[in-house]
Amino acid sequence: MARGTLILVIGPMGSGKSMLMNHAIARFPELVTPYSYTTRARRPDHVENDHYKFISVEDFKERIARGEFLEWAEFSGNFYGTLKAEVEEGLKEGKVMFKEMEVQGVRQALSVMPKDEVVTIFIEAGSWDELVRRALSRAPMEADELEKRRRHHEDELTFMPHADVIIYNREGEKESAKRAFEEVIEHAINNVTK
Repeated sequence: MARGTLILVIGPMGSGKSMLMNHAIARFPELVTPYSYTTRARRPDHVENDHYKFISVEDFKERIARGEFLEWAEFSGNFYGTLKAEVEEGLKEGKVMFKEMEVQGVRQALSVMPKDEVVTIFIEAGSWDELVRRALSRAPMEADELEKRRRHHEDELTFMPHADVIIYNREGEKESAKRAFEEVIEHAINNVTK
């Protein structure tokens, strides 16, 4: 059996990553999404099996020390990471793994994984002002949080030229973005089922 593929989705706030990923998961039930391990508190609306595993800070740090994470990061005092073993098991079984990831996590994953087993998709959705408008239409955000995200956005943009695929999801392009996203996933699925 052919080895699987890991598809990593990168994109700034307001780019439509979640919409595109939810569309793909509904369209391709064979996609496997590895868990995100996190030290953040469970939210009241948390449902079991929503792709998060909640662990203690001590457990997370021990796993870092043992080198168990494919990638990990700390955001706002909480740790988030993806276990190497889960990804490796899926790839060994010929599955197409599918995960949204922050750019620093993508860089970590690419530094340890064979390049031919990873496809990176960058979601490009317009200018910073357009992204802010989209984000603020969903929920209010403090000025300092916006500034932190703006700096993060600048870092994300440095990765865009290195992405395998760029999907444009600007205003009015949602349907064409969905089709382009589907094509990338279909190609990955066809490659592992040959």
